[in-house]
Amino acid sequence: MDYEFGSLDFSDDSEEAVARRRGWIGAVQRGFREPRPNEEVVERWTGHYRTDAVNVSGAWLPDGAFGAGPMPVATYASFDKTLNAGRELLPLRMITDITTSASHRRRGLLRRLIEDDLADAVAQGVPLAALTASEATIYGRWGFGPATFNQTVELDTSTGFALRPYDDPGRVELIEPADAWPHVRAVFDTFHARQRGSVEWPSQYQDMLTGAFDFEAGGPDTKLRAAVHLDPRVADDVVDGFVVYSWGEDYTLKVAEMVALTPAAQLDLWSFLAETDRVQKVTFDLAHPDDPLRWALIDVERLKLKASRHFLWLRLLDVPRSLAARPWAADHTVVIDVDDPQGHAAGRFAITTRDGVAEVERTEQLADVALTAETLGTLYLSGVRVKDLHRAGRLSGTADAIGRFGAMADVDGPPYSLTGF
Repeated sequence: MDYEFGSLDFSDDSEEAVARRRGWIGAVQRGFREPRPNEEVVERWTGHYRTDAVNVSGAWLPDGAFGAGPMPVATYASFDKTLNAGRELLPLRMITDITTSASHRRRGLLRRLIEDDLADAVAQGVPLAALTASEATIYGRWGFGPATFNQTVELDTSTGFALRPYDDPGRVELIEPADAWPHVRAVFDTFHARQRGSVEWPSQYQDMLTGAFDFEAGGPDTKLRAAVHLDPRVADDVVDGFVVYSWGEDYTLKVAEMVALTPAAQLDLWSFLAETDRVQKVTFDLAHPDDPLRWALIDVERLKLKASRHFLWLRLLDVPRSLAARPWAADHTVVIDVDDPQGHAAGRFAITTRDGVAEVERTEQLADVALTAETLGTLYLSGVRVKDLHRAGRLSGTADAIGRFGAMADVDGPPYSLTGF
């Protein structure tokens, strides 16, 4: 079948454009098993896409074909924001809303959409692309590798919960989510500038974290609550941490988002949640791997790791620029040979590091280490160690070369991203 590939202008309010826009959003909702969008979902979605200048594309059945109309059989969207690579905030092509109709799979629709978009990112000088994947077996073929991982934790806050003493003169205050937003945004922006692996928030986060709109429910989120941490050592009204949460079933409190700029503020927020009346359990699906909570507990068994899975997937498009923007741990030189079927990251690159900074250039020298673009994406933020990927057969090279590359590339502290898209 000859599909019609095309893009949508979400700023176009002509009758035909509006119909295709509604059809496109409906196709995304269908692909993710969500209800058909109501008017407010379409309006909010359109506003966010306009704010973020999202590139919207898809594949439609040709006119006259059975089932043809404004609803596409494949959807795809992308926009550009930033990734904290460790030394720099880099432009990032963020890919989202990928769906293919169940009756049109394995016909090259996603391949056409994603490869066109990656080529556009390269043409626009964007050095990295990213997505969050619902399935782990799809995107490696296009050079994406899982680079950060989320942790779902469950904290038992029943009778007997206690933290060890810690120094924090600050305090936590409940505040309405809409009023908390300026503080939430400011804390996140500081966090984003500091945290390797952080991805800039898309515009819908304001709706999500103020309770203005819940896309799953199709209306306002009236259950959402917020609290902020104040540090009086700076000023009475300076916020250095926040938590946004809601009540679940069985005396459970569910954290939607929590960020603190100091370990003490993080512990104070956990203490606040745990000591809230009629709470037996606190859950958080995006807990920081280095959260100080576990080792601050009197009873370490009260914190359970319920799940750990891939979150942010990265794909390098400009290898020299990307590698120069991340930190390095040791002074060495290594030549890597990257296999990339799409060609964007393919080739040999000499990496020379000194004082945590790399110089990267293409070379014809023999390679010390060989790897795929997918593996390079996984290694990029140092969320996985070189030796672990080597043991899994994901890199090849002599023991000396692998050891040298690991000493260079493996940096302290895990990468962390809170941003879903």
